[in-house]
Amino acid sequence: MKSDNLAIKQRYNRIAPFFDGLQAIMEGFFYTRWRKKLWAKVDGTHVLEVGVGTGKNFDYYPVAAQITAIDFSPAMLKQAEYKKTRKAVIVTLNLMDVQSLCYADNTFDVVIASFVFCSVASPQKGLKELCRVCRPGGQVLLLEQVASSIPLIAMVMNILNPIIQVVMGANINRNTIKYIKSCGYSFVHIDAGSGHFIKLIEARK
Repeated sequence: MKSDNLAIKQRYNRIAPFFDGLQAIMEGFFYTRWRKKLWAKVDGTHVLEVGVGTGKNFDYYPVAAQITAIDFSPAMLKQAEYKKTRKAVIVTLNLMDVQSLCYADNTFDVVIASFVFCSVASPQKGLKELCRVCRPGGQVLLLEQVASSIPLIAMVMNILNPIIQVVMGANINRNTIKYIKSCGYSFVHIDAGSGHFIKLIEARK
């Protein structure tokens, strides 16, 4: 896993200055409305965002929340720092890997991530870490691209996945719902409006 993790980190470090441009079309047509819906579900004031990337979610942060955001890529975090200054966003940014969070148990009201676990070397380990640092009864909110439930599209995603993984550092065929259901959460809900390959997931500890 260590070598996989290093390779993924290197890919994100490499594409960080161009990341927003590479995703601009998908962001405009698909991701933006889902990000708004994700952050509208936040129920708490002490929030951890994992996989902050270049700061794509800054525009949706709840005004009254105390937010900490992490990423494992120094180059992506640098882009987030630029955006934080430019947008005057109040957030504490830390360099950290979701698979090994340096926070105490039961720290946050809400832990949130968008399009992160397609890029985590050991997604189950990361999802268990989210559960650990979330307080009892707190929320874990995920917006994730997963393997399609439509067999033909799933087959195409499996074929394309090695290319996407090399270029973007992400897997487009992960079974994230299965992973999160195995991680000890008391409640897992999939938003009814989710599509066949983008899922909005709410879990409770």
